[in-house]
Amino acid sequence: MVRNPIASESTPSAEEICSALDDPDCREIIRNLEEPMTASELTKRCEIPQSTLYRKLELLTDSTLLEESTEIRQDGHHASKYAVAFDEITLTLDEDRSLAVQIERPARTADERLAELWSEVRKET
Repeated sequence: MVRNPIASESTPSAEEICSALDDPDCREIIRNLEEPMTASELTKRCEIPQSTLYRKLELLTDSTLLEESTEIRQDGHHASKYAVAFDEITLTLDEDRSLAVQIERPARTADERLAELWSEVRKET
């Protein structure tokens, strides 16, 4: 199941974030997501095999660095689109000498919140 970064109350661990960002394919995906794109569009843009791309998209969405939404199409063949879900990531060292992560998220418009809710409803049905 894909975690929704905005609805999720928990922040992923520093290890999860660092693991995703340490992956060259994941960084390439983030670098190319100037606007929301489908997996097919990303495969062409990033030159990453589709099977690999889907694993990387899952890693990035699980770590809340990307968000997945559903593009509603009139022909009934809806498509998932992916977008970068952060503006800034800060890693800090806690008092107990463990890494902590803070993620600054972009502001959400009413349309984006509605699309997100619709996407969640579709997953449940």
